[in-house]
Amino acid sequence: MQSVSNWKQSLDLKKAVHTTSFIIPGKAEIKYNITALRNLPYSGLIEVEIKALDHIQIQGLNTMDVPDGYNDIKKRIVSANVGLDGGKEIILQTEAWSSHKAHQVFASSEFIFDHKKLTIRSEDQNKNVIEGTLKKGETAKFSLVGSVCTSRDFNDPKSESERQVIYVSYLGTKRILKEHFALWEDLWKGDIEIEGDDEAQLVARSALFNLYSNALENSRLSISPMGLSGTFYSGHIFWDSEIWMYPPMLFLNQGIAKSMIDYRTDRLKAAENRTLTYGYKGAMFPWESDDKGEEATPINALTGQFEHHITADIAIAFWNYFGMTQDKDWMVKEAYPVMEKIAEFWTSRAVKNPDGSYSIRYVIGADEYAEGVDDNAYTNAAAKKALEYATLAAGICGKTAPKIWKQISDNLVISKMSNGVTQEYQGYKGEMIKQGDANLLAYPLGIITDPQQIKKDLEYYSAKVDKDHGPAMTFSVFAVQYARLGEAEKAYSYFKKAYQPNQRPPFGVLAETPSSSNPYFMTGAGGILQAFINGFGGLDITEKGIIQHKTVLPKHWKKLTIKGVGPERKDFIVSQ
Repeated sequence: MQSVSNWKQSLDLKKAVHTTSFIIPGKAEIKYNITALRNLPYSGLIEVEIKALDHIQIQGLNTMDVPDGYNDIKKRIVSANVGLDGGKEIILQTEAWSSHKAHQVFASSEFIFDHKKLTIRSEDQNKNVIEGTLKKGETAKFSLVGSVCTSRDFNDPKSESERQVIYVSYLGTKRILKEHFALWEDLWKGDIEIEGDDEAQLVARSALFNLYSNALENSRLSISPMGLSGTFYSGHIFWDSEIWMYPPMLFLNQGIAKSMIDYRTDRLKAAENRTLTYGYKGAMFPWESDDKGEEATPINALTGQFEHHITADIAIAFWNYFGMTQDKDWMVKEAYPVMEKIAEFWTSRAVKNPDGSYSIRYVIGADEYAEGVDDNAYTNAAAKKALEYATLAAGICGKTAPKIWKQISDNLVISKMSNGVTQEYQGYKGEMIKQGDANLLAYPLGIITDPQQIKKDLEYYSAKVDKDHGPAMTFSVFAVQYARLGEAEKAYSYFKKAYQPNQRPPFGVLAETPSSSNPYFMTGAGGILQAFINGFGGLDITEKGIIQHKTVLPKHWKKLTIKGVGPERKDFIVSQ
């Protein structure tokens, strides 16, 4: 291949456009933009511009590669209608079945170009070729639009994939991109601005961009830990959604937040069926939820059977949505039925001890290194909040909550060690932990409120975290808590640890751990944004709406502005 020069790549976070440009010396200057269309979420667009530096012939190839794991692959050329400029539209199409043949997938793509300047031909039913001749100084522009549709979303995914590329072809790329840009402009009404730290500003915007990119209002879908960046975690939904990614979306974009919890509402029946499978009552949500809401954890991991705090995490997310929106109608019709079933689960899951306390035995907590433990601090605390919130929700809905909910909530075991530190689980003796667990009782759960206790727990467990293989979110939580304690430099130090070791070139995308290379880790982005919003920004959600705690900024930050918060799109400012 001929060498190139002046290779440049950039990502426009504001408009969600990826640009590559380069020069083939003595031949051509080439630039192309790639856009995942916000207004057409099943479609993408590539725009190409070639400027001739000499008399040249150009040729663009459109082929389709199918990832491993798909079956019964077929490729074809589809001749469609005559286009608006009189040229015939030629669509390249590929179909395949998903690995277990649950869904049929169709991908269609089409070149959009000036038929007076360029020509198109097809080869072997699996390739479209666009070509032409340019004189020195002339410029050629063309685009490629593609759409992927499946039988999950469409009764006729073949025709729909064709319709979408024809739609773009007829409306024109200029109009399509204008609509895309307008939607992103609206998304950026929820923003974070930092004066005095360009690196932190870029980190904030990158995290927001990635979460916005991986979620869609009214989709009734949530975000997987790796989002749409790859097949790692198979697109399944974990606690990462409700505890890490959902909170910043709830503050800055309630439409996306609503879709994330709609995902759980729609899968309540599957969660109820799961309790029957394991001998409990109510609703037991899976640790690793597939599209049907069923457990999809690989069988070699025990988390699928025993990491039960996810069920409480969902109730907490529902309650916080009510706190943000005060939507009583939603609470009555959608939220309380889920929260009630979750409370019933914890009622059947907790065991009463001889002294009147309650235990939750044999679980895997947030710290997944500890398997099969009793009275895990985070699990018990999350269950406590789920029961409390279900009781409050019952009152809002004009119902009387069972007394057992409060009895269990008030008496769930949360222990301390002899040194006064909150004990991660019964029998914990200082072992290495995968990630924050007991520390989560201060934030986000708000159960531990005494500053001295919070500080004592922070100092103890910060020395126990696996710094090589633990996920990034722990350090985000440490940053939140130290900021609220008024210790700006410690907060800033942990804030940096939440992203710097995990960034990967060239765009600083986040890997899950300092030692892994599996970006993009959306969960880490959610944690970072909480450091800004809930830590340095001091924002919290209560039963009656948003409050702002007293907090501190790193000494070199002049001002932090959190823009477009809540339904009223308010701005919250912290300054030195």
